[in-house]
Order: sequence, then C-alpha cells, then structure tokens
Amino acid sequence: MKKKWAAAALSMSLVMGSAPLAADAKKFDRIDYDSYPEVAEANGGMVATAHPLASEIGADILKQGGNAIDAAVAIQFALNVTEPMMSGIGGGGFMMVHDGKTGETTIVNSRERAPGGASPDMFLDENGKPTPFNERVMHGTSVGVPGTLKGLEEALDIWGSRPMEKLIGPAIQLADQGFAIDPVLAQAIADNEEKLKRSYGRHIFFDRDGKPLKEGDVLVQKDLAKTMKLIRKKGTDIFYEGPVADALAGAVQQAGGSMTKDDLKRYDVTVDEPIWGKYKGYDIASMPPPSSGGVFLLQMLGILDGFDLSQYDTKSWEKYHLLAETMHLAYADRAAYAGDPEFIDVPVNGLLDTRYIDERRDLISLDKVNRNPVAGNPWKYESDGEPAAVVAQPENTQYGETTHFTVADKYGNVVSYTTTIEQLFGSGIVVPGYGIVLNNELTDFDAVPGGANEVQPYKRPLSSMTPTIVYEDGEPVLTVGSPGGATIITSVLQTILNAIEYEMDLKDAVEEPRIYTNSLTSYRYEDGIPSDVLSRLNSMGHRFGASPTTIGNVQSIQINPETGMFLGVADSSRSGSAVGIELKGKKKGKQ
Repeated sequence: MKKKWAAAALSMSLVMGSAPLAADAKKFDRIDYDSYPEVAEANGGMVATAHPLASEIGADILKQGGNAIDAAVAIQFALNVTEPMMSGIGGGGFMMVHDGKTGETTIVNSRERAPGGASPDMFLDENGKPTPFNERVMHGTSVGVPGTLKGLEEALDIWGSRPMEKLIGPAIQLADQGFAIDPVLAQAIADNEEKLKRSYGRHIFFDRDGKPLKEGDVLVQKDLAKTMKLIRKKGTDIFYEGPVADALAGAVQQAGGSMTKDDLKRYDVTVDEPIWGKYKGYDIASMPPPSSGGVFLLQMLGILDGFDLSQYDTKSWEKYHLLAETMHLAYADRAAYAGDPEFIDVPVNGLLDTRYIDERRDLISLDKVNRNPVAGNPWKYESDGEPAAVVAQPENTQYGETTHFTVADKYGNVVSYTTTIEQLFGSGIVVPGYGIVLNNELTDFDAVPGGANEVQPYKRPLSSMTPTIVYEDGEPVLTVGSPGGATIITSVLQTILNAIEYEMDLKDAVEEPRIYTNSLTSYRYEDGIPSDVLSRLNSMGHRFGASPTTIGNVQSIQINPETGMFLGVADSSRSGSAVGIELKGKKKGKQ
C-alpha cells in the first residue's frame, strides 16, 4: 500500500457544489445511477457509500464545515430512505470513529438487544426442533430492540458539531418527495414480495395494482418522513418512550413477538474500545465482541502472515487454498467461542495469542485440505474465564445484508460505520403509520440453546460486522468495511490483503474477486476466478460450486498522511459512489 500513492491521482475527483437537496425535487424523479463515480480523489474530505444520494448528502455536510461524524449521521438517515432494505432506525450497527483531535479510536455500539420476554428456546417448535429459518425471519420474535437512533445521538453528543435536527433534514425531504428507485432496491422489493406484503410494507413498496415498484419508479415514504419529522421536533424520546414506541411494540406483538414499550425505554448503547492487531507493520483497529468480526479478522491475518502470501499470484490456487483453510479454522473457533461479553466469557486474548495462532497455522498444509477443521483450545492462553458449551446448529440460515459507509474530513476525523437490519427488509414488519422497517437481528442468535450465542433477555446477538481502520505510525491510512452477514469478515480480510500484501491500487483491491467458506460444506466465490484454478481446488477436496455469486460491497477510503489527500472507492456491486471535497488554497486543520 505504501508504494501506491503515486498511482492514486485520478481524474474522477468530484467537487461538490451547492446543497444537493436544495434544488427542485424533480431532479430525483429521474436519476442516472451509472453516471456517479465509484472513485474520487480530493484534499478536503471524502465520503463513500452504497447509494449516490447518500454520498452527496454526506459530502454536502462536509462542504458546509461539518465533520465526519455529522456527515455520518446525515448519511445514515439518508440511507434509511434510499436503502430501506439494508439499514435504518429500525436496526442497529457499529460506528468506529477516529478522533482527529485526540488521536483516539472509539466505537459507538448500537447493536440490537433481545427484549425482556425473549427465551433461549423461542426458535424451537413444539417438538424441540429449530423452526425453519424462513419462518423465523418473518416472526415477531426475530425483532431486536433497535439501537441505531440512540447510536446516532450518542455519536453527536461525543463528537458532533451539528444538531440532529439539521442533519435529518435531507432524509426527510427525500422521503417526503421521493426518488427514483435504483436497480438494487428494485430487485430487493421483487425478491421479498411475500415478506413485504404480509405487513404494512404492502402500502409502501407496491403500486396501486399491488405490483412491486420497479427500477425508475419513484418511491415516496410519507410515513417515514412523518416519523423523522417527529424525531426532528421532539428528539429520540419520541421513538423510545413516546407514540412511536407504542406503535413499534404493538407491531412486533401483532407478529407474535414479546417486545414492550419498556424494552424500548430501557435500551441504551455502549461506547467500546476497538481490538487491535498488526499486519505487515500496520496497526489495525476493528470490532470487539459482540461482533465476531474484529477477532477473527485479526486471527486470520495472523495465520496468513506466516505464509508470505504475495509469493503466489493473486488468482493462484495456492492463494485461494490458503485463504479457504484459514477461514475454516477461524469460523470453527467463531462458532464455539463468540458471543455477547456481557453474558459469556469470550477468550479474545487466547484467540489472538501468537502461540495459539501458530498452532492454528500448523494445521494448514499447502498440499492438502484439512478434513477436520474444528475449534481449538484458546482457553489455555487465558488467565481466567469459563468456556461455554459448543452446541451444533442447523445450517439453514440465509446470509444477511446490510450497508457499510465511510467518511473522512479535513479535521482528521475518520468514520467507518456498518449498519444493518439483518436480512433484506429485515423481518418484513413495517410499523403502520410510521414507515419503520424492523430488523430480524435476533435470528443471529443460535436456534438451539446451550452455547455461547444462545438467546437471553437483553442480550445482544452475535454479529459479523467488521468496520475497520488501518493505521501507519499512528495515523489512519485506510478504512474498510462491508455488508454480507458472515461473509463480511472475509470481504474485509481480502481487501486488506489486496491493498497491503499485494500492493494493489485501492479500486483494484476492492474489485478483486473474493471467496468465502466457513466449512467443508459451504463455499462461495465471485466471478473472475479462473476455471482451472477452481478445478484444481476442487480436486484437492474443496467444494466450490458451478456458479459464482456476489460477496459483500466494500466501501473504503485511503488517506495519504504526507499529502493529506483522500482516495475514496465504492464497490461496483451496488449503485454506490465516492464523493470528495476539494479545498483550494487551504491546508488540513484540526477542529
């Protein structure tokens, strides 16, 4: 990565003009999504998100003098409107912030919690067997107490320079007046027609004839706009204690869940420290539990650090074999040991101990597949703690989706934020009269109780979200994150490897075909991996299938600490855009 700054000067930089939502709203009736740049370079700040309107809104906040945290709040509200199937105030997330003034890195953890009425066996049927996942996902018991709104409020309290009532305004305008649907949202509506038609969503995402809205149609969300106006006027209490809370709890109970208004009232975020690791001289800050993301990202980087991976071509069978074998070992540990540290002991130190990582690396051979990749014993490297039972789980879950975005400003602040409602459109439950799409985050708990990740009241389900910031000599130089459920960790892993180990330009690092496998029975890969390489891997005992798929959607910013230049990249797998702010004749400052 160090050697690629000279190649970062791109002609696709975008200088923001006036506020994008101040003009006639008709400009959003027709949007050419292909016209937005996926790469941008600038000297005054950068935004990269999965939707160009959200990127424009965030960049406009920066242009007006707001900081990266202000922009992130405005972006999250905007994405609630433009990507209602991915994230929003009906969900939760992890916002990692590097404070340019103090140099500290902190996480606002707004992960959803189980309501007080949740029980360890709530995903079992009358015979004690797990209910099918496609039933769990649409039931009221799948909905966790949402945390996003509290998380945004907390972030502004700590770092913000603009009030929430100002930052929510652009999203209100988008919801009220509508925007042209992009192909990603159109496909999501079509694919989730059954789920949405079971709830109030049938009044929002379908036309008068009951047909799914399609690409180019204008999506207007009057109820969501009303909710956001209430938040703007009365603050977050309206959501957690007021009439919105009544309606939200009522919608969950109507769908068979136990959530009450008291569950909403007692919810609060935590402010956490990241976990840290090293790779090739870089310091890496990532997510601690209840996310499994940071622990197993750092564990996999540690294992791979001993293989001199770049001696093999980027599309070689050797590279993919070593990646797959490393993933199998890490995900075996993840299934055994990861959970909410407020409720169980997670052996983080043991999992990342260099002696344990050496043990795991010794189980990998370049010549053959490990036929029995099971969890190891990190507890022998822990000073205390008690291991939880390991309970087998059904392999019938579906990969979640979400969204990741990132912001860096002229004051030295950096945000890496992954935010979610779990599956596309979450539970499919939409709060009547308020337009809030509710998560199905509790399906991230184990269906079969007894293990580290069993359901318990007020507990946070295990996550894979992995917002990450990479540092060189104490300065942030790279942000990485992705959606994709359990595949998130490996998307972040491979982007970092591509940027650091293979010294790719950032866009190439993001676009390089990725793989994912968590066991010998679960393999995914992206288009672009040579067929002879896949054949060689399968002849060794891997099980890559006949059809590629899309894995993740990485949004990333690279920062040159010497010049102060920002390079932003949006993954081409969605409609995303990178937008930079150009400051003429000005130097970087500190706020």
